[in-house]
Amino acid sequence: MTTTGYLAVSIGLALIGVIAAFFIGRLTAPRHPRKPEGLTVAELIQQIIHDSHDGIVVLNHFGDVVLHNPRAEELGIVRNNRVDDRARKAAEGVRNSNEVVYVDLSPLDGYRTGRQPEAVHAEVRLLIENFTVVDATDESEAVRLEKTRRDFVANVSHELKTPVGALALLAEAVLDASDDQEEVRRFSAKIMQEATRLGTLVTELIALSRLQGAEKLPELSDTEIDVVINEALSRSKLAAESVNISITTDEPSGFVVPGDRSLLVTALTNLLDNAVAYSPPGSPVSVSRRLVDGHVEIAVTDRGIGIAEDQQTRVFERFYRVDKARSRATGGTGLGLAIVKHVAANHGGEVKLWSLPGTGSTFTLRLPAAATEPNPTLVPTGAGDSGGEL
Repeated sequence: MTTTGYLAVSIGLALIGVIAAFFIGRLTAPRHPRKPEGLTVAELIQQIIHDSHDGIVVLNHFGDVVLHNPRAEELGIVRNNRVDDRARKAAEGVRNSNEVVYVDLSPLDGYRTGRQPEAVHAEVRLLIENFTVVDATDESEAVRLEKTRRDFVANVSHELKTPVGALALLAEAVLDASDDQEEVRRFSAKIMQEATRLGTLVTELIALSRLQGAEKLPELSDTEIDVVINEALSRSKLAAESVNISITTDEPSGFVVPGDRSLLVTALTNLLDNAVAYSPPGSPVSVSRRLVDGHVEIAVTDRGIGIAEDQQTRVFERFYRVDKARSRATGGTGLGLAIVKHVAANHGGEVKLWSLPGTGSTFTLRLPAAATEPNPTLVPTGAGDSGGEL
């Protein structure tokens, strides 16, 4: 073989060696895994815990806080990175018994702030080895609803007991005076009065139960406010005339709201009856309507006794009465304004109150207007008494 042949073979062998070394190096070189795109499972779990509506705290075997989410601080379970002593003691019991422990972590008197919930209940369980987890929930709403239910049952029992007891006594009086026709007539009239009051109370309780979700409400349809006002005025006419009270209204407006006419008439009638009941005989009551920021406002104004400022937030509570003696005398149930409040809420509106003791009160039922607007020439510029009189 010539010198040139030996050189070519040598170069070929060298190239083969370089190529082989390259591939061997690739195969034996340590691999660096590429970071996966997006969040890892651990990061997802951490985000879920961070955003959880429950307060979550992880404790070690010393009772120290290893991990907690912001909700745990909002619920008052963790303060200055220290867990509530009740939760720490529960965690000790879990580590000893290996059983789930339920603990009440509601804020104690003197430690509760305005932002904290009223009722916090937690479940403490073993996580792994000597670590425990505290899972706490805010049950303030459930506690509040239960309290409201108990109060409601107690109030209903009391309110029903009064007319039922009166009916029993009056019936006994009728039997004792059976030979005296005048006394029989007198007691019979009182029986009729108490029976009417009892029937009104039961009817309003059913209406309130319906409005608070016990029964599905009807579908809302376009309802003319003028029709609602006229029907409410006709219902209140007899009560107003009996005490020489005139109810004046402004001109028809043509306003339309999405609503249930029966419920709206009931709400407005309650406002009118309330105005008549708490006004002195011969004083005026007015009804006005106007369009404000896409809402129809129906205002009922009286010149009655008025409501003190500290009572104005309570008049919409069930069975609350500003003047109990006057309410009893007029047969009031204490449910009328509560019904108005719930009717407004079920129509996406609200009821507002302005009042001054000795001057009078204005209750304003505010409802979203329908998409179709009335003729602008029919829209009144403000409240007034220039319209018809009842």
